[in-house]
Amino acid sequence: MQKILIIRFSSIGDIVLTTPVIRCLKNQLGDAEIHFLTKKQYEPLLQANPYIDHLWLYDHNFKSLVPALKKEHFDFIADLHHNIRSAFVRCMLRRPSATFSKLNIQKWLMVNFKWNFLPDVHIVDRYFKTVSSFRILNDGEGLDHFIPEQQEVDPAQISPSFRNGYIVVVIGGKHHTKIFPVDKVTEVCRRLDVPVILLGGEEDFERGEEVVRAVGTRVINGCGLFTLNQAASLIFQSDSVLTNDTGMMHIAAAFCKRMVSVWGNTIPAFGMTPYMPTDDNYPTLIAEVHGLSCRPCSKLGFRECPRKHFRCMNDIDVGEIVQFLKSSDSPVDSSSLGITSIP
Repeated sequence: MQKILIIRFSSIGDIVLTTPVIRCLKNQLGDAEIHFLTKKQYEPLLQANPYIDHLWLYDHNFKSLVPALKKEHFDFIADLHHNIRSAFVRCMLRRPSATFSKLNIQKWLMVNFKWNFLPDVHIVDRYFKTVSSFRILNDGEGLDHFIPEQQEVDPAQISPSFRNGYIVVVIGGKHHTKIFPVDKVTEVCRRLDVPVILLGGEEDFERGEEVVRAVGTRVINGCGLFTLNQAASLIFQSDSVLTNDTGMMHIAAAFCKRMVSVWGNTIPAFGMTPYMPTDDNYPTLIAEVHGLSCRPCSKLGFRECPRKHFRCMNDIDVGEIVQFLKSSDSPVDSSSLGITSIP
């Protein structure tokens, strides 16, 4: 039996993007024992994953963790984080390992000079290269996210109006320049004729209240009120999702939700777009502003727009987003919208 350790410490989206590798290793190696090392705070993302045999949790202390990992005598380590911390683990365990390219040089050239040497390869496919020695093939089934039964939420208990369907709008995000502005979110919600629930962290609650005050009771502010898996449950049961480029976007992709993904100062070419199964057409639109000389201005994000105009978000056409969200039966022609379509 082969024993494999996968390392990805953070964050939500990056961890969800490792799930095809986890699944394919478990399914295609037969008797493999799959271990996963992540930060303790991200345990809810993986605790119900049936393809993981043992989940190791890092709580900012390697003193007891590393000796315990050594006792496992792993056959291979797939480092899907590729930073100093994960390199330290590989060094201490002294087992065969591989990692992936973060394309930091290519991203730096794109951000600073707008020279595009980025390969047209999604990060999921770059993850798969770390386990190429096992001859593992991507099964094309997309991402996974499993919700523990006790953390499932009945939307009708939040609002009776949700019984006939609703849309999730994820308004949270780690960096301000990756967050759709409140006035844009408000306009979208005002023009939709279905119930909406806003999701985000506690830090997003007041922005959510601004939207509710402007639109009315058809919008429910759920920011900071649900655990990660409860929020995932609400996404799973929704009709459509409007989301910033954030971790919940990838959870929505794991559920193959009809989705509008909004991009500000970063770009899809970095390889982090919603990753859908390859065996069908899952309508996903990338809302972004093309032709801005200042974009991308960072590979991650900023607290505020360096140019002060925030055109990468402010110039996004809300009407195009609303049109897509309302066309629930078939995808709109994105060429007429100025929005990128992902088949």
